Parts: sequence; structure tokens; C-alpha cells
Amino acid sequence: MDRYELRRLDYSLSEDHQALQAAYKDFFSTRCTIDTVRAAEESGFDKNLWERLCAMGATTMALPESVGGDGATLVDLTLVAEEIGRSLAPVPWIDHVVAARLLARLGAIDADIDADIVNGKQLVALDPALDSTGVRLIPAGSIADRLLVRDGDQIVALSFASRPARVDNIGKLPMAWVDPAAADNRTVLAEGASAVAEYQRALDEWRLLTAAALVGLVEETMTIAAEFSKTRYTLGVPISTLQAISHPLANIAIVVQGGRNLARRAAWFADNEPDERRELAPSAFVFMAEEAAKAATMAVHVQGGLGVSAEAAATAYLVRARGWAIAGGDPGVTATYLAGIVAEREGRS
Repeated sequence: MDRYELRRLDYSLSEDHQALQAAYKDFFSTRCTIDTVRAAEESGFDKNLWERLCAMGATTMALPESVGGDGATLVDLTLVAEEIGRSLAPVPWIDHVVAARLLARLGAIDADIDADIVNGKQLVALDPALDSTGVRLIPAGSIADRLLVRDGDQIVALSFASRPARVDNIGKLPMAWVDPAAADNRTVLAEGASAVAEYQRALDEWRLLTAAALVGLVEETMTIAAEFSKTRYTLGVPISTLQAISHPLANIAIVVQGGRNLARRAAWFADNEPDERRELAPSAFVFMAEEAAKAATMAVHVQGGLGVSAEAAATAYLVRARGWAIAGGDPGVTATYLAGIVAEREGRS
């Protein structure tokens, strides 16, 4: 078996990958405390944190060198997404890099003219729902400078003189209702089957990175619950020794490892063999969308009454586990899309 064939089965991290993830873990652990997260809940966005993150190169790394980026792989990006989920960072990094990568593939970014998109000074985002028509709810709709949407077989860029108003949501995102017909500027970027295919690729990237973020979120909420269970006693023993506590926590650990491996596998295939395993990215999303909410709920239960208090960190993780999973619409629509991919592949075999 040659190295390429082996890599199709082995998704362990290289030393460079480990260094990259460690750098972002350190960044978010020092600059995005739970107090930072809660302070940003009203708007869903921490501008100062975003600027610091961009200065670190988190947006530039995601784009190809041809437009002034650093050419990071999707595997690299899953590592950053994990740390965003672990810290509940109130920044639209996933939305921005997915939309910017789409613009680059459509030839709609000029390295000199559009440098602000590359470095994150101008925020772009897309509508991640598979079945949107007309007015649609977009996760970063209240803060993006440009919004990308699909209108039939056209990919359209929208901008508004006055940004749409944020609507309250369980995921604490900068979400807004967006009416494409009300845009002050509407530019058709591309159209036809190839344009639609590129947009679908962007949606798969959004789901893949969201799945990776949910992996980081679940791992942290598991850690919170595990640490709590080691300090609370019943009948003279830590509650962590009870099967009703230890077994569910072990199940969460399995979810974390399974989701992480699936996301990294999907990222590798998307980078190296994009037409070979198209079901992997939506699979990662559907799996984590279901399991994240269950895992976060269990982590809250471990802490009893404290876990459901407004002050508890576990509560912040629970609402985002539920809200981030539905930010792009009903995960069941993605499951149906996934079933179509599998049926198509089976029909060819």
C-alpha cells in the first residue's frame, strides 16, 4: 500500500497539524472566555475577537494562493473549527471562509482589489440552507457586508445599505431574515450547472466545518461534566464512579472521536478526491447535529440543578449545540440530500 492509499484510511494529525491546532487552542483559551461569549450574546458577534482572529491569519489561510491566501487544506480548517466550537467563539469564521472560498472558485476575487475579503476586513457569508427560496434566514445575515445566495441556477451577491436586523435565536448567532428582492445591490456572479455545483460544494464545506465545530463543542462540554463529576460525592464516593454517570460520559467520548474521524476523513476526500466520497461531508453534519444536542443535554444532567442555571457554562454549550445544528435549516433536509447521494452511487455500481 503506497502512502497515498494509506492516507485514505489514516486521519491522524501530522506535527504541523498539531502545532496549528495548539496555536488556535491557545488563542481562544486566552481571548475567548465564557464571559467573552456571554458578553457577545446580544449581537452574536465580538468584533474585537474577530479582528484579532483575522490578524492571526485565520481567514487568509483558508484561501488559495492565487487570490493572496495561504492555501490551507480543509483538514487544516477543521482544526480551527474545532477550537471555535470548543470556545463557543462568537465569530462568523465558518460562514466567511466558506463564502470567500466560493468567491475564489467563481473567479470573483481579485487579489489586489478584494484584499479586504481575504484578510477578513470585509465580511462575506452565504445562505447555507439547501432549500431556500425567497426570504431566507441566514446565520451571519446581520453582520455580513456581502451575502451570497442561490437564485435558481444563478449565484448572486447581495449587499444592503442598511444591514438586516438581527433576530434572536437559540444558537446566539448574528442571524437575520434576508430578502434578496430588497437588496440595494444585486450582482450575478455565475450561472448554470457548474455554478450550482460550486455552490453545493460550498454548502458541503459549511456542513463539514460546522460538524467539526460541534465536535469541539461536545468535547468541551464533556470535559466540564467530567471535571464536575470528580468533585461531587455521594455515599462517600465521587459520582464519576457511578455507572449512571461514567457510562454516558464514555458514550460522549465515543461521539467525539467518531465525529472527529468522520470530519477529517470527509475533509481529506474533499481536498484530494472530491467526487469519490461526496456523502462524507453531509454524513459528518447529520451525525453531529443529532449527537451534539444529546451529548450536551447529558452533560447538563450530570451537573443537576447547577447545570441548568443561567450562570453555568454547560447551559451555554447546550443552547449552541442545538442552535448551531439548525442554523442552516432542518438537518433532516441534509439527511435526505445524503440519501440521494448514496442512492445515486449505488445505482451506478
